[in-house]
Amino acid sequence: MYKEKSKLKSLQVFAIFGLIPLLVFSIVVFIPFLAGLFLSLTNWNGSIGGSIQFIGIRNYISAVKDPLFWGSLGKTFYYVFFVMILTNTTAFLFGLLVTSGMKGQNFYRAGYFTPNLIGGVILGYTWQFVFSRVLVYLGTKSGIPIFELSWLTDPHMALWALIIVGVWQNAGYMMLIYIAGFVGIDKSLIEAARMDGASPFQMLKNIKIPMMVPAFTITLFLTLRKAFMVYDVNLSLTKGGPYNTTELISMHVYNEAFLNQNMGQGQAKAFLLFLIVAAIAIAQVAALKKKEVDAL
Repeated sequence: MYKEKSKLKSLQVFAIFGLIPLLVFSIVVFIPFLAGLFLSLTNWNGSIGGSIQFIGIRNYISAVKDPLFWGSLGKTFYYVFFVMILTNTTAFLFGLLVTSGMKGQNFYRAGYFTPNLIGGVILGYTWQFVFSRVLVYLGTKSGIPIFELSWLTDPHMALWALIIVGVWQNAGYMMLIYIAGFVGIDKSLIEAARMDGASPFQMLKNIKIPMMVPAFTITLFLTLRKAFMVYDVNLSLTKGGPYNTTELISMHVYNEAFLNQNMGQGQAKAFLLFLIVAAIAIAQVAALKKKEVDAL
């Protein structure tokens, strides 16, 4: 009797705290994912009431053969690589700086984090003004050739403009994770190293960086995900131009599905993107998890 009551109580607790979140997750994530996977196997054009015919993996074959898809994916890899490196380098240095005991470090923490609070669309339009007006004006007045023309109209510089904005937006958020990592380092290790005569660089190399591997795991994963999925800044800053040189993969998938009204192939490309990002993210997390064990 007691066991039955205990089991009933456990089911009630699960229904209250587990069933509702599971139901919400299924409605918001799992069911749309399955629906998208099904649509990737059809020729639906996205119109309500339009005919839907099952065509199998034909959309995936077309996606793999599409040079525009691979071109956008290549530009996205280029963007992701530099955003990951520059964002985490900047965030790590900011985190190190504002945990060093410097005067006014809380003020600097808030200042560095502020760009992350600005919406992507607003951020894009703000930096569009900076690149098109402010830097061009300064370049014209100072005679600096690299700023005399807007980067957003230069096929070779537009993607770098997008990278700079991505780093500026995300570095502050990643800095908070690094701050948590630095604060979590056992102070006795630092004091012992200092008493042994270790220099600040030696303490950073041999103590702080190895102890920060869990923070690296989180920040690299988050940066990777955000960089691959960027769309709002891409839309408001460059709109994919000039000449599609900044059309990243998320924008390409959106244009394929909604502007070209080819929902089936758009969904197929989105699912291929999901597989690529998932594989890279899993490999990155697994590799750094091994480093965490070695560091411990």
